[in-house]
Parts: sequence; structure tokens; C-alpha cells
Amino acid sequence: MNKLIRITTIPLSLEKLLEGQLSFMNNHYEVIAIAAEEDRLEKYGSANKVRTFWVEMTRKVTPIQDLISVLKLYQFFRSEKPLIVHTHTPKAGIVGMLAARIAGVPIRLHTVAGLPLLETTGTKRKVLNIVEKFTYSLATRIYPNSFELKKIILNEKFTSDKKLKILGKGSSNGISTKYFDPHLYSKKDNDILRKELGINSNELVFIFIGRIVSEKGINELVTAFIRLYETNSNIKLLLVGPFESDLDPIEDSNLEIINSHKGIISVGYKEDVRPYFAISDVLTFPSYREGFPNVVMQAGAMNLPSIVTDINGCNEIITNNKNGIIIPVKDSNSLYDAMSQLYNNRLFLEEFKKNTRHHITENYEREQFWNLLLAEYRALEKDYIKSK
Repeated sequence: MNKLIRITTIPLSLEKLLEGQLSFMNNHYEVIAIAAEEDRLEKYGSANKVRTFWVEMTRKVTPIQDLISVLKLYQFFRSEKPLIVHTHTPKAGIVGMLAARIAGVPIRLHTVAGLPLLETTGTKRKVLNIVEKFTYSLATRIYPNSFELKKIILNEKFTSDKKLKILGKGSSNGISTKYFDPHLYSKKDNDILRKELGINSNELVFIFIGRIVSEKGINELVTAFIRLYETNSNIKLLLVGPFESDLDPIEDSNLEIINSHKGIISVGYKEDVRPYFAISDVLTFPSYREGFPNVVMQAGAMNLPSIVTDINGCNEIITNNKNGIIIPVKDSNSLYDAMSQLYNNRLFLEEFKKNTRHHITENYEREQFWNLLLAEYRALEKDYIKSK
């Protein structure tokens, strides 16, 4: 059986962004998962029944450490002789593609699920542009996970159109609508959780799920929520996700508000976010940049409309005024208006809910995506054999 190596910077990406995918591929290839955080990676491998290999990587700019990672990967690739190396996330992309190219791996694939460099400027932006372009040059094929992201890549001249391909209608993994199903949670279950969190039965719940960082629009979200709360106190903002104070912290004043405001509930990172979707009414997701956000698909599958920013991925899953509302990026006033609209017009909100789950089941079912990716691997494998 041919070997398939999948690389992400941290195991969290394997757990969430590629959930279930490597186990599926393990039925067709000998799969090896590579990431940093050795203990967590081993736990992932055991749970998903795939081999693992630990390599130290960070999301920061660390040239010396990155070269050490490249050398370690090169030696591993030379030993294992994989047919395919498939990377995700920027750091894993550059070290993985470079090591694979030097080691002579025939099929080198990289998925682009967002471009962090879009939020940088000056010299750092120029450096990141060079690294991105170099990563693409090392790969044999690039997979943007949204159509708008493909346009950005071409506009930035990172690579040529012939090297780019979008699988299906976008996404890196699709979504399991059997797993994300609101019918799995009874009214009794929901009432118990709402009571535990101090949410009254008549309160409308806006939920955010993701990293609590500036680039996810948390500063704008807190500002908009506080403004709405001043005239409508029977609302709650439920934050589900970890704070990251080292890379992209939110404003100190908003951190204090989150920790003290009686209308805001922060529960931290949760392995299973479905119970929190089940007790909520609207996803608020004012991110500055995304690839193809899983959380928006998850919300839709759980029957929640979304307020999202007009960025790639988000504006492909959400159709404005059909299954959610699209607002400008970094605009707390527009976010406030959208939240106010859904709070004050419940018939409008209920109309949105009718369209959410059906849209996801029709377009982004997970197993459909897995089979599309498997067919892609098989086609590339066939082309490689022909070329030998």
C-alpha cells in the first residue's frame, strides 16, 4: 500500500479542520500524520488509528527552527518513501513542501485554507509573499478551499491557474451533517445547559466559536454586543474558544469586558461544540480572513443562520438575506445593525433557519468531499505511473 503523509503545523488542525479524513484515507493508503506538540499528536494518532511523526513547528517566523524541521522531514521522507505528501497551514506548507521536493517525493500537494499574510503590511508582508510563492513553486498542485481564495491567489500572482484546483464547491473537509444535527439534542438537554450557563429561556443567544483573537473580529463583536445590550438586556453572547494572548490578542479593554460583563459568557475551548450551537440562535462570525470556515458550515447544519463578514469562504456559504447576513469587514456598526435586525425581527430569523441546514446537506456533506479527494489522489497516482 502506498504511503500518504499529511502535515499540519499543530494537531488541532488534524483534529478539527481534517476531522475523520485521515482515518478514511487510511483504508486506501498507509497514512502518516505529522505535526508539532508530540503528546497531543500521539493522542490523535491513537484515537484515529494512524501513524504519527513529531516535528517541532510554530506559527511564528523562526528560520533556524524551520531549517531543522526541514532536515528532520527530509530524513523521514527519504526513509519512508511516500507517494504523496499533502500539507495544510502556512508553516507546515513551506517546511513540508521543501523537504518533500528535496527528498524527491513525486506528488506534493498543498491546501490553502486562508492567507494570514493578508493581515500584514510592510517588510513582513513582502517576506511572507515570497515564502507563499516559494511554497507553491515546490508543490505539484495547490488546492484553495474556496473560489474567492483562488481569485486572491491569482491576483497576488503566487502561482499559475493551471496549478490550482478547487475540490467540489469548496472546503477542506466538508461537514458531517449526521454529527452536526440539532435533532440529537432534546429541549431538556438544552434547558439543562442553558441553566448551567445562566441563560434564561427568553434570552436570544449570539454565539461565536473559534480563537478569541483580533483577526476573528472579537473587538468589533464585543463593541456591537455591548451597544445592543444597552437597550435589549435579554440577550447573551456565548464565546466558545481559546484566548491567544501571544500571537494576536484582543484589546485589553475588551478582555476586561468579556471577563466582567453579565451578558457575555466565555467557556473556553470545547472538544464538542454541538451542545453550544444547540442552545444558541445566531452565529456571529466577523472574521477578517478565512479559507472556508468550518464553523459557518457547522452552524448551518445545526440550523443557525450566520452573520459573517464579506470575505472568501464566508460569502460562499452564506447568501445574504437567505441563510444569514453578510457585513463589511471590521465594521462594528454594520455588525450591530445585523444583530439588532435578527433580535427585533424574529419572523425574519425563523425564515433564515428554514434555509440553513438544507443548504449544507446539499452542498458540503463530508463523505462526498472525502471521495472527491480520494479520486483526486488516485488520478494523480495514475498520472505519475504513466509518466515513469
